[in-house]
Amino acid sequence: MKRGRVLAVLVGGVFCLAVISLYRMLEMMQGAEPDHGMNMPYKQVDEDLSHLQQKIDKLERLLINNNHLVARLRDTLLHKQSSKGRGGANISSDSAHIRAGPLPGCQSAEEMKADAAGVQLLDVYDLLPFDNPDGGVWKQGFDIKYDGDEWAEQPLELFLVPHSHNDPGWLKTFDGYYQDQTRHILDNMLVKLGEDSRRKMIWAEVSYFSKWWSDIDDQKRAMVKRLVEAGQLELVTGGWVMADEANSHYFALLDQLMEGHQWLQTHLGVKPSSGWAIDPFGHSPSMTYLLKGAGLINMVVQRVHYAVKKHFAQQQTLEFLWRQSWDSSSRSDILCHMMPFYSYDVPHTCGPNPAVCCQFDFHRLPGGRVFCPWRIPPQPITDQNVQDRALVLLDQYRQKSRLFRSSVLLVPLGDDFRYVESREWDAQFSNYQKLFDYFDRHPELHIKARFGTLADYFAALHRRLSSTGTSLPTLRGDFFTYADRDDHYWSGYFTSRPFYKRLDRTLESTLRAAEILFSITLAEIRRFRGDSHMFEGFPAREHFQHLTTGRRSLGLFQHHDAVTGTARDPVVIDYGTRLFHAILNLRQVIQSSAHWLLLLDKSQYHYDQSKPFLHTDEVISAQDALPQKTTLVLSDNPRLVVFNPTEQLRTSVISVVVDSPDARVVDAETGQPMAAQISAVWAEPSRVSAEAFQLSFIAELPPLSLVVYHVTKASPGSTPRARYNIHRHGSSLTIQSEHFQVSPLEGKEVNTPLTLSNKHLQIWSSPDTGLLQKVRLQSGLVRQVQVQFFWYGTRSSANKDKSGAYLFLPGEEGPQPYSSSEPPLVRVTRGPVFSAITSCYKHFTHTVQLFHLDGHAGKSLEVFNVVDIRSEVNRELVMRFVSDVVSGNRFYSDLNGFQMQQRRTLEKLPLQANFYPMSSSSFLQDSRSRLTLLSAQSQAVASLHSGELEVVLDRRLQQDDNRGLGQGVTDNKLTASLYHLLLEERQGGAQEVGGASIEHLSLLAHLTSLSLCHPPITMVAPSDSQQPKLRPFLPLHSSLPCDIHLLNLRTLEDPQEVGSPSQEVALLLHRKGFDCSSVPSPQPSCTWSVHEEVDLEGLFAPLRFRSLRRSGLTLLRDHDEPGSAHQQRHVARLRPMEINAFRVQMD
Repeated sequence: MKRGRVLAVLVGGVFCLAVISLYRMLEMMQGAEPDHGMNMPYKQVDEDLSHLQQKIDKLERLLINNNHLVARLRDTLLHKQSSKGRGGANISSDSAHIRAGPLPGCQSAEEMKADAAGVQLLDVYDLLPFDNPDGGVWKQGFDIKYDGDEWAEQPLELFLVPHSHNDPGWLKTFDGYYQDQTRHILDNMLVKLGEDSRRKMIWAEVSYFSKWWSDIDDQKRAMVKRLVEAGQLELVTGGWVMADEANSHYFALLDQLMEGHQWLQTHLGVKPSSGWAIDPFGHSPSMTYLLKGAGLINMVVQRVHYAVKKHFAQQQTLEFLWRQSWDSSSRSDILCHMMPFYSYDVPHTCGPNPAVCCQFDFHRLPGGRVFCPWRIPPQPITDQNVQDRALVLLDQYRQKSRLFRSSVLLVPLGDDFRYVESREWDAQFSNYQKLFDYFDRHPELHIKARFGTLADYFAALHRRLSSTGTSLPTLRGDFFTYADRDDHYWSGYFTSRPFYKRLDRTLESTLRAAEILFSITLAEIRRFRGDSHMFEGFPAREHFQHLTTGRRSLGLFQHHDAVTGTARDPVVIDYGTRLFHAILNLRQVIQSSAHWLLLLDKSQYHYDQSKPFLHTDEVISAQDALPQKTTLVLSDNPRLVVFNPTEQLRTSVISVVVDSPDARVVDAETGQPMAAQISAVWAEPSRVSAEAFQLSFIAELPPLSLVVYHVTKASPGSTPRARYNIHRHGSSLTIQSEHFQVSPLEGKEVNTPLTLSNKHLQIWSSPDTGLLQKVRLQSGLVRQVQVQFFWYGTRSSANKDKSGAYLFLPGEEGPQPYSSSEPPLVRVTRGPVFSAITSCYKHFTHTVQLFHLDGHAGKSLEVFNVVDIRSEVNRELVMRFVSDVVSGNRFYSDLNGFQMQQRRTLEKLPLQANFYPMSSSSFLQDSRSRLTLLSAQSQAVASLHSGELEVVLDRRLQQDDNRGLGQGVTDNKLTASLYHLLLEERQGGAQEVGGASIEHLSLLAHLTSLSLCHPPITMVAPSDSQQPKLRPFLPLHSSLPCDIHLLNLRTLEDPQEVGSPSQEVALLLHRKGFDCSSVPSPQPSCTWSVHEEVDLEGLFAPLRFRSLRRSGLTLLRDHDEPGSAHQQRHVARLRPMEINAFRVQMD
């Protein structure tokens, strides 16, 4: 006992000494740091930062090594504190001791941050020269040598894996490909695999497989099941599509994976174990997290930067354990195999020499439509040439094997839409079988070769690694931005077709809202009836089919040629039409569910699709049109129903269009009038509508609630009206308005910065451009934040490749400042609910809006653009924020809205390589402040200089970029983009800026992003004079902890009755990791989780769970954990950053 205490004191003393030394060194460094005043030149700041950065980087490793010790000590302290009787899973934000220090929930997230073990991809990028020398036959690699006796003790074990990559839309539509190619591939698969039990195949796209399944008879379905059970056919990944990993949001990635897995469980009774992602243009660890959570243990990727592939091949690290950056444990590890060569086609998969490998693609035998570009055709295998051919092929296999740590080798055999014709099956299988038979007859060659699946390959690999005691390296990071050759970086598709990237997220938020409302409605109906039967008049099955179609439309659009914007124009229209119809049908589900929940007398519920009781207050007229508000007629005494789809109490500004400037809003339940503002509807930049008026009011919306408001006529002039200032530099403007005060800027105002403020912040903008210049927080922190717009062109030389749908290849002149022939019209709006500054340019209208709200919703700036570049040729428009945040060459962008990834802008890389995907957020920071841009749609982001952040708004490109699409991008639309800009003070020191640090969004940024991505849904109901009485619906007593996000509440299909809803619901919760360095003041009104154990019944009260069982992320029954004891079944462990899935039955 005594010895233990002495040891503890010694360890503590050593630790304290180390920490004091570190802090002293940092203090000296900070003392040497100059005072970065507001007026300090950016260049001087950069030089000082660079000097400071070098010092910080030297300390980085030491800091990381101490991280675990700090975490353990803190964990012990927290554990002792909590064991003294501080009960409950959630701590109220009213606690005085919390206000004084960091939020307790962030400490758990801090402890999960990674240790220094393994490969960090950021470090690899720093290391690589990116010089691209000629590697010989493997042009992007190197000569591979071997002696020949390497396989004497451990023979080469080769698995040839036949596959056919079927894009669910690209050059043809989904249905076009299915009719012309896919159904023939699958028909032939049944016949040809059935002819020989040694034949194998893998299939990835469940969207196609399910369509084919519905077309075949029971006899063929039985044959499919036999092939699956025999291991001849393997369904890999099991997603609805092979999803893009750059633009897709994690909700949609998981949803399409769940749709595929649920289909496979219902119809084939299988669960995938291996991922197959050979065509997405770069790879994200968010996808690997979802795959691991869905029960997969292995995966294959292909499209990785050629310089990274070469480095990994030299290090024999092409197979690795991919770990989440924020996870210090091995829980998230998944074994990943990276294909080493240029492509997934046959010439680039058997070995390093494509001219040789092409000779073993027997689909290219002379006389066919496909040939080898290296002009050496394949030869049919005969008794006369089998020895020569086998040895040539074995040489390629051996060379490829030397790039890996084990002697088990994976060789794919396939390409896009392969095996359409029966003769291709015969050519490939019969010729390869002759080669394999030859290998079997010659054991001195030390190779065992056969057809296989991914399951076969990975099983053999795991056995071999185990028997030889070989370990694989751990890797953290992502594989963006992808280049396939030269300086051809695929950063263009991060933005291509931005109209549809925005529509994608609109469908996503609509689907989530419909899922949650529908699931709650079914539970309420069961409670109302007192049994498990449905309410007769409620169209549950029809609505469930709308939900299923919505899931599948969203899932289809996650395909790596859909959300990416890299399909042909008619295919894009087909995708857009599916998204559009899904949104309309899901709105029916929302309206019908809300109708039932709101009715005081349920017997008055009546569903009439042609005359819905509720309808949304905005209309989308076509798949390529922006939504338009409908005008409410006040004489009808309309009622508004507002649904809050988030799990948080929120204060929101709700805006509707009415036919009179004299309108008021009252809460239907309490009769209390709501704070409101009447604003002009601008028919044109300088013309006010005389028939329509915007009514905006402040609504307090409880979590997941439906709240009812009355909109009525008000006495003339009683509702506050917005006041307007207008200005166009160099010209005098006069705008007539009967109802609004519209004044030009006059006198000194013309040269004085425009300013807006609320109780949280103040902004200054240029009177000439209307564009933001400076932001000041209530605390006194001031930051220069200038908004600028730029054009990028493309390369001009006739013989040079140019930008297209995939590639961003900017012109040598770089970004050019946006200029127009005439100055913009600048319009300033001031009112009690919101104020705004709008700049109307030829190619875009840019608005910055400030809400006069007490809560966190008032702490950010809303930035809204409407862009139209249809008149341009080979141009891309970017919006850039230029600040005095001293960020150096580092910034952070999100991966799929799930996690943040540090980025480093490297001078050794071309400009286009320093653009990264941004699904929902990006930030810059220094030791004093953080500037966060939150986005409602995905696009490319870069920070080309310290303090800068730029996003690409739209791109119009006249030519193909030679990646197979065969067209440019010229189908631009009038496109909206929506952001929130958030400036926060940081309490952390400079040591948190450097290194491959793991950072999270702040709690305030998480809440702002939630509100941005899931806006309230406003519906209109008829007057209550003759109509049924409505009452607000409040399903939850209180908000969820503000670091716990209700990702989905998804009704599962009835396994006994396909197409019908079951009583089971997938409850998906994501506990966010959040940053400790900025504490919002005043703190949010929600609580947060201190401990990992959370009482779910308490969180969701008064909703009750009749049963609750933890499951895998795709809710496969095989992944359900056994039910625990009754009294503990509703307590679940939720770790920071983790998504948790539960199979529940709600009452």
